[in-house]
Amino acid sequence: MDKPIREHTRIIEDIPKVTPLVTAHTIHGYWCGHCKTIVTPKVTAALPRSSLGLRFVVYTAWLHYLVGVSVGNCVKTAAVSLGFPVSPGGLTLAWKNLATLLEGQYDAIGEKIRHSAVLHADETGWRINGVTFWLWAFASRQHCYYLIDRRRGACVVKQVLGTLFPGILITDFWGAYNAIEALAKQRCYFHLFTELVKVDKLNASATWKRFRKKLSRLLKDAVRLGDQRQIRSPPVYARRRAKLHLRLDQLIAATFDDADAKRLIKRLRRHRHEMLTFLDHKEVSPYNNHAEQQMRTAVHTRKVSQQNRSLQGAKTHAIFLSLFRSAQLQGLNPVDYLLQMATSALVGKSTDMIAPEQLKKAA
Repeated sequence: MDKPIREHTRIIEDIPKVTPLVTAHTIHGYWCGHCKTIVTPKVTAALPRSSLGLRFVVYTAWLHYLVGVSVGNCVKTAAVSLGFPVSPGGLTLAWKNLATLLEGQYDAIGEKIRHSAVLHADETGWRINGVTFWLWAFASRQHCYYLIDRRRGACVVKQVLGTLFPGILITDFWGAYNAIEALAKQRCYFHLFTELVKVDKLNASATWKRFRKKLSRLLKDAVRLGDQRQIRSPPVYARRRAKLHLRLDQLIAATFDDADAKRLIKRLRRHRHEMLTFLDHKEVSPYNNHAEQQMRTAVHTRKVSQQNRSLQGAKTHAIFLSLFRSAQLQGLNPVDYLLQMATSALVGKSTDMIAPEQLKKAA
């Protein structure tokens, strides 16, 4: 052939064909004269009495509990993409055993949540074998603690946070959060705006429209002032904040001959000192979006599966959600995070929270 008249380089990125790595571990037993028994080293590549590698179990758990892939599709993905045939029962049993191993780490997240400076909380419906339960999420900026419980009352909030929470609690208007004391509370504005839109569809009275306009303007002015915190001088900011408090008091004291207006005024009166907290603390938001964002993964799972079939399955779900989501909030690779945590637990080392700098940041 003649010499080419030109040439260029074409770069193609692809994934290699993956084949399972099979490792045979020869375990030597030694007689311990002090313990009067045979001792053997611990294998950290897999859970006890399991032939499934630890990385495979953690990776598939991440697919199921955080990404939202169903158990059946996890099995298909393992077979097609990884060349790793596994049964649904074997996979779920491995997840349960791994969650049991990491339960202490899950409890450690709950302890950190109880001492958060600012905490968001929310709950949503859940199903266990067709019975209605509730999925609770308590989230700070670095940790998220999930709990699946049959109850939706104050007893769950007290169980997680105690009767006195030393930080600022941001929630919606659900009554369960009223049962505990906190350094301060902030109620979610988005729920109020949603309520206004909902009532607009059913109530067109002039009285309601007048009340709605006053409340909507008050909330929007408060949000606007919070956004202007950095550009307003302290005296100007304090003066405008005081004016908003005065407007809120005047709105609560006003008389409106409308059932919906009276109902919302009653709510505002009950939560009078929980409406403008964010103006006093720059790290506090008037919205509970952070907690609702933590619910998105669970809500997606709820759409593609029947949630859980047993209480043990629900506990496993809560543990993995808490660990994986906390890793994400810290900017860590969730699979590496859990893998290192599980390895430490298998050799009997402390399972205290792993410092973020000890792990690579997630891509």
